[in-house]
Amino acid sequence: MQAIENRIIDIKNPNALPMFTERFIFTFREAYKMECTSIVVLCIGTDRSTGDCLGPLVGYKLSSMVKWQNVFVYGTLENPVHAKNLHSTLSTIKTNHKRPFIIAVDACLGSHEKVGCIIVDKGPIVPGAGVNKKLPKAGDMYIIGIVNVGGLAEYLILQNTRLSLVMNMADIISRGMYLSFSKLAEASVWT
Repeated sequence: MQAIENRIIDIKNPNALPMFTERFIFTFREAYKMECTSIVVLCIGTDRSTGDCLGPLVGYKLSSMVKWQNVFVYGTLENPVHAKNLHSTLSTIKTNHKRPFIIAVDACLGSHEKVGCIIVDKGPIVPGAGVNKKLPKAGDMYIIGIVNVGGLAEYLILQNTRLSLVMNMADIISRGMYLSFSKLAEASVWT
């Protein structure tokens, strides 16, 4: 089993994309269940906050890349999945997809030294926990990007997050997921 540190990818590392792809494939293989009939990428966040737009940006970028019939993307810039519609989106996913494998993507706040890091791991996330929102857990595996420092005034911090950092994370995550899905499909892991 890979060490916990391997689940953290610093986007400033020149090898961030291959590191992300390797970690994504490892985690997917560990968490994926063969009885799943579809893969749902649930990109959580809002386009109204720089720090919270990681999910919608990933969804926007990934939706134009997806070429597999059983991979579905929820949460884009045009149709974001956020606190007000997360419950209904999860209900829609449950209704429209028999036994989905859900990959949750979200932004979060963290320690100063972890800003700019992406974490990939198995299990669900609790969206909105950093801003004290009570939302349902989501995902069989997750990808979170640490976009800024947590602490006081989280909403203000999210509003003042650098867009270039969020865009770089979105590029690595969307390209890394596409490359991972391509490799997994070639290996007939889920197709």
